[in-house]
Amino acid sequence: MGDKDALRVGIVGAGGIAPPHIDGWLALGAEVSILRRTGAQELADLHGIRVIDDLDQLIDQSTIIDIISPTTTHLDIARRAFAAGRDVVCEKPLAVTTADAVALAQAASDAGMRLFPAHVVRYFEGYRLLKEQIATIGTLLELTFRRTVPAPDAAWFFAEDAGGGLIRDLMIHDLDQALWLAGPVAEISATQDPPSTDGQVMPPVSAHATLTHANGAISHVRADWFGPETVFRSQAQVVGADGSLEFDTAGSGGRREGYLPPASDIDPYQAQLADFVDALRTGHDARVTPEDGIAAVRLVDAAYESLRTGRPVLL
Repeated sequence: MGDKDALRVGIVGAGGIAPPHIDGWLALGAEVSILRRTGAQELADLHGIRVIDDLDQLIDQSTIIDIISPTTTHLDIARRAFAAGRDVVCEKPLAVTTADAVALAQAASDAGMRLFPAHVVRYFEGYRLLKEQIATIGTLLELTFRRTVPAPDAAWFFAEDAGGGLIRDLMIHDLDQALWLAGPVAEISATQDPPSTDGQVMPPVSAHATLTHANGAISHVRADWFGPETVFRSQAQVVGADGSLEFDTAGSGGRREGYLPPASDIDPYQAQLADFVDALRTGHDARVTPEDGIAAVRLVDAAYESLRTGRPVLL
């Protein structure tokens, strides 16, 4: 990992996803710094971390760069980190387009550094158990996913041309789950209600995608951005020839705000970051790989193409 076991993390981004990342790193014993931008000082005061004014200085003083800034900024920041010999954790989606996601992963490979796409739902305990138990239900037939959250606050999330959009920001979690549980996708068809207007999403809004997997299984994926009073809910059901499995945060006890599932014994953000650190120290793959991150962006691109044309898209 460099510098023996030193863990110095530089965070780029100070939005709503920052607190669970900061808490996760601190729980792992990391020395955490954050790049100065709106909201960074408040986070630093709350969590007892440093604010650094300049990106190059942040990179220089860190062993890992954690990119949680708007999606359009990911590729440039990651390239600068890789060029300086730093490993990178990058929030989903890796990039706005498949081409940029591939370029980001290639930059890591060219520099001999590690890239960890942060698809945190793979670390929700309920989804991990689905993955472990899926072989017990026989040939996969149908998978159903739904994710309902309060619409985000920052305006860029609603601008599809600026790296936002309901499918790109929220549905991607369950597109990744469909890939993780049922494998490659051969065809995708997507709808959104209400449709975007001039590339702008207007909550309350829902999107639905139907995926035909290469193995014949069908996945139905729904994502909702609703009002600020909305309770976070994440649901999955997997039906096989010999049985079914399901997970629903509504049955997990308690309410959690924003980006976190209801309370459990395992914090998924900390579990995710711990997996990345273990992968760095052992050289093994993490639960989510750069190829996984690219595959999820590829599905997002195909879903938006389906919205644009009103037709299924072959992959």
